[in-house]
Amino acid sequence: MVQQFQQAHAADPSADAHSEIREEVAKLCARFPDPYWRALDAVRGYPTEFVAALTEAGYLAALIPEAYGGAGLGLSAAAAILETIHASGCNGAACHAQMYIMGAILRHGSEAQKSHYLPRIAAGELRLQAFGVTEPGSGTDTTALRTTARREGDRYIVNGQKIWTSRAEHSDLMLLLARTTPRDQVAKKTEGLSTLIVDMRDARDHGLTIRPIRTMMNHNSCEVFFDNLEVPAENLVGAEGAGFRIILDGMNAERLLIGAECIGDAKWFIARSTDYARTREVFGRPIGQNQGIQFPIARAYAQMRAAELLVREGILRFESGLACGAEANMAKMLAAEASWAAGEATIQTFGGFGFAEEYDIERKFRETRLYQVAPVSTNLILSYVAEHVLGLPRSY
Repeated sequence: MVQQFQQAHAADPSADAHSEIREEVAKLCARFPDPYWRALDAVRGYPTEFVAALTEAGYLAALIPEAYGGAGLGLSAAAAILETIHASGCNGAACHAQMYIMGAILRHGSEAQKSHYLPRIAAGELRLQAFGVTEPGSGTDTTALRTTARREGDRYIVNGQKIWTSRAEHSDLMLLLARTTPRDQVAKKTEGLSTLIVDMRDARDHGLTIRPIRTMMNHNSCEVFFDNLEVPAENLVGAEGAGFRIILDGMNAERLLIGAECIGDAKWFIARSTDYARTREVFGRPIGQNQGIQFPIARAYAQMRAAELLVREGILRFESGLACGAEANMAKMLAAEASWAAGEATIQTFGGFGFAEEYDIERKFRETRLYQVAPVSTNLILSYVAEHVLGLPRSY
């Protein structure tokens, strides 16, 4: 399906293929209605069938070049896919990382790594959905991580712990950031970190332990423990010690795609609240006739549209090869705040029914709240803007 869009766009570069992508993604999502997600949420289940359907349709391989079996589309197409997933009431968090994690292999991996992994990821034979970066003791201070990878001949020996490693139980591969040179032996704290591809299928029970973390939303997050885990040296991505730059290279794409998901969430909330406000009658009139109901929804809509424009600007700069760190960070922050505001307005519109599981609002409310914290917190985004955009002194 994705290949058809790519061919149409090649024939007419001025054509907007995204509307077609959104239409087809919406059709796919209609096969997984609210009860599907509600049932998974109750048991903290993984949407295996949904992820398989996205894979089969080629959507998760949208950013992988044609030479490696993907569609070779741009970030704007990936954003359209994820936005539509969320606007349809589904949850792309189950698999969205596969879209941007593979960028580390594509941009920094050897030709052997690209040829070995990318076609199999595109075909759905392998899942690259786990991103091993955050640790209990370091949080967002990535340079303070303590997981080590010690080179011994043709292998690395990995020891340490990661936390909030989403989808670890459902991924075949993990992109792992570990320290290969002790922090006290490098000139800069960002040096001495390296990126490795971990084959989790071989690693389980051979030095890798996964422990699920139950959270307020069904996000499949885990703790991951490494105990003398052996990783082939050929799985090193890029140069040893250059891992921090490799990880940073993918963060703008990640934040813009998360921003698109939040825009989708906001659109879902706004559609639910406006539909309900038109039909729900209290005191002999539709509640949507009352400004107390209208104004929060209208304000949330305005917030969403403003955030949507910044997401689009960031994507345009990304696809044009321009610096987009400020836009990516601000777009993610504003989109997350817009989706939360839309959720708040929807809860207020539905009143008590907004807390009932059968309306799915409380589920989406919990899911969208995550993105003011992950993959980077609002406070760190504000610190980035203050320092790198406004020129204020570094605060941390």
